[in-house]
Amino acid sequence: MHFALKRTFEKMSLLQRSFNTVKTFSSYHWSKWTGSTQHWGKPISVSIEPTTACNLGCPECPSGLKKFSRPTGKIDLGNFNKWTSQLKNYVSYITFYFQGEPYLNPGFLEMVTIASEKNIFTATSTNAHFLNDEKAKATVLSGLKKLIISVDGTTQEVYEQYRVNGSLEKVIKGTRNIVKWKKELRSKYPKVVFQFLVVKPNEHQIEDVKKLGEELGVDKVVFKSAQVYDYENGNSLIPETEKYSRYKKRSDGRYELKNKLADHCWRLWSSCVITWDGKVVPCCFDKDAKHQLGDLNKSDFDTIWNGAAYQAFRSKLLNSRKEIDICKNCSEGTKVWVN
Repeated sequence: MHFALKRTFEKMSLLQRSFNTVKTFSSYHWSKWTGSTQHWGKPISVSIEPTTACNLGCPECPSGLKKFSRPTGKIDLGNFNKWTSQLKNYVSYITFYFQGEPYLNPGFLEMVTIASEKNIFTATSTNAHFLNDEKAKATVLSGLKKLIISVDGTTQEVYEQYRVNGSLEKVIKGTRNIVKWKKELRSKYPKVVFQFLVVKPNEHQIEDVKKLGEELGVDKVVFKSAQVYDYENGNSLIPETEKYSRYKKRSDGRYELKNKLADHCWRLWSSCVITWDGKVVPCCFDKDAKHQLGDLNKSDFDTIWNGAAYQAFRSKLLNSRKEIDICKNCSEGTKVWVN
């Protein structure tokens, strides 16, 4: 009887989420055609930030460089439970990542389990320095569906040029631990994805990382173009192979984004980011959470999603997106993943 009820609730939840996806998709296209900020649905996916802390010092990351203007901390289990209870009927996908290294939050995998038990697809991105044998086993048992491992070089000398203070040996060992426990527990999940952020110092190792991924038994190797902050006058991280860059060189020698900044954005209709301390922000480009659209410590999510701040931000985006600072280096409309 208990199993039958559980299956019934799971089917109802799936129907609710499917209907929400239709409403969100329709709202987005309606906004493109009419300029209306009206939204009939709720987000399909949400990024939740386990922590802002990080053990590395990557040159284009405010977390690694300790350059945040917002507080550093980690989400607690009580708040996570409260917030996801408000999202469970329409959110299909939770990414446990914004800034910071997720595994530095001791409760991270318990949160993954809670979301997985609600039949929400779960994913995270890690530098893999904390995937010891115990954590690797716990990761597989947590129900995590997708594990992105950042591996931006196949030799220590190259790897550490972007992943400052990092150890390639730890990344490889952590990957082996995950693959081992997937086999021992006979689990298809998490799907292990090697993510190679293509920058000038490592672009010569693209073929090498494919071989490394195959050797270690990961499910997929993907190549991601890098966001850099000071790109207009060139940047030592911009790769020479234009295919792997978000930026193109103009005739005057300066650089610009490849994509044109259109006055619409799928992300603002389909997803949002929740910081460790409950601030709701538009997307992952708002690293410092300057555009706070609500606070889950003060309001419920539905009120925030349809509130005045969200409506005003959507309206500004539809009318003149170029005036929004976080949109100026946005990848919307360009290829982020290049294979």
